Amino acid sequence: MAQILASSTQWQMRMTKNSVNANPFKTKMWDTMFLKQKTKGTVKVSTRFRVCAQQSVSSTVNRLDDLLNMDIRPYTDKIIAEYIWIGGTGIDIRSKSRTIPRPVEDPSQLPKWNYDGSSTGQAPGEDSEVILYPQAIFKDPFRGGNNILVICDMYTPGGEPIPTNKRHRAAKIFSNQKVIDEVPWFGIEQEYTLLQPNVKWPLGWPVGAYPGPQGPYYCAAGADKSFGRDISDAHYKACIYAGINISGTNGEVMPGQWEYQVGPSVGIEAGDHIWCSRYILERITEQAGVVLTLDPKPIEGDWNGAGCHTNYSTKSMREDGGFEVIKKAILNLSLRHKDHISAYGEGNERRLTGKHETASINTFSWGVANRGCSVRVGRETEKQGKGITTYSTPSFLKGSPYHTRENVGYLEDRRPASNMDPYVVTSLLAETTLLWEPTLEAEALAAQKLALKV
Repeated sequence: MAQILASSTQWQMRMTKNSVNANPFKTKMWDTMFLKQKTKGTVKVSTRFRVCAQQSVSSTVNRLDDLLNMDIRPYTDKIIAEYIWIGGTGIDIRSKSRTIPRPVEDPSQLPKWNYDGSSTGQAPGEDSEVILYPQAIFKDPFRGGNNILVICDMYTPGGEPIPTNKRHRAAKIFSNQKVIDEVPWFGIEQEYTLLQPNVKWPLGWPVGAYPGPQGPYYCAAGADKSFGRDISDAHYKACIYAGINISGTNGEVMPGQWEYQVGPSVGIEAGDHIWCSRYILERITEQAGVVLTLDPKPIEGDWNGAGCHTNYSTKSMREDGGFEVIKKAILNLSLRHKDHISAYGEGNERRLTGKHETASINTFSWGVANRGCSVRVGRETEKQGKGITTYSTPSFLKGSPYHTRENVGYLEDRRPASNMDPYVVTSLLAETTLLWEPTLEAEALAAQKLALKV
């Protein structure tokens, strides 16, 4: 880590002691960037001139730093809103800024906006206008103050959702009264891999070579085992500042790979929080000069892939008899396995091989405390036949206002890839388990095959 991020303290998050609204990021990284550029141009000149040049650069850096971290609130009511949307690949994140006359508290107070869809692969050049509808607001950890990040979805000028607007369909599913009544919780475990720039090789790995085999890196500490902790910690704090319901983070099995958890989130907000957290992570890695990838299998061979395990719980699962409800949900999931796999991320076939804590992509399976299955159930959930005790409660459920020793029943869908669309995955889980009904014959055959007594 040290050799990649020359001085991590130059870019890491710094929260101002006197104001929670001040800019939490200090952009001292400008020093490193400008000095490196100038050093190349002054190698052959005298030491005296080089010192003067560096002093001049330092002065420029200080002025830029002052402007970047300026608190404009004493001078104006205006704020900066960063409109964020998903691009044409379904995984790329785009954004642009606009001035808003005064602070806002709800996305309905924000104006719609537009962008050139032909430049994002979402519209033809002869009819390129795509309209942004603000849907969720978060505090901006980069600009601070009253400035905001705005999650948007995308529509044609006629008001129709464009094909890559997955949020629209998800919102319709989550607005179904049957789904609302079940208060679906989601806890999403987002894994990601950090790459060295230019060579696109994992952070901390020798270029063109491999580190020691997996084993010592998971949740580890030490310069020879943990690579990228500053990025993970900066992201953690930035998400808390922004208002994202992030609940934890840890180093992963493959060196250079990390995970953070978001939840419990109810309904559509799960997707909003994951997409905003991804945007923040992209910005932090941009500042650090490190490349972020959500590829589900960034390194072939005997290395773990990257997933986005999705923990799911409904009101019925959290009540007496909840384990029976969980088994019925698993039955439905087994019958729509192919539908889910097709929606769970691109390149997932490289990850779901039956190795490295995954199930085969071709076969649905479930098990208790088994991380080699498609769907995992906690041992205490099975033991008690409903909720689980606090000592085994996953981090995404702790702190929930509904959490007690007995009322937290959930399942973990381990199939989603790290590049999955959270709007698609969460809404599909709700649709399959709450709205979709299989035929009795199909249900009976699946129950027999899975040894499920429902």
